Amino acid sequence: MRTALWRILLAPLTTLRALRLQRLSRSPFDFDSAWRQARMHCAPDEVEYLFQCHLQESEARQPEP
Repeated sequence: MRTALWRILLAPLTTLRALRLQRLSRSPFDFDSAWRQARMHCAPDEVEYLFQCHLQESEARQPEP
């Protein structure tokens, strides 16, 4: 399953908040960033986990030289 689908199923309120943030932002805002920001607001104790996950994903996206 895709990450977005897991997020919708397991955290529907956070997903709705993320969609609202994404819709109301003036600049382009992807769903993943909006979801993480919404999650930080409603569950601040998970900030370290979200940050660590973000670092791992950004390292995986970098092309190897």
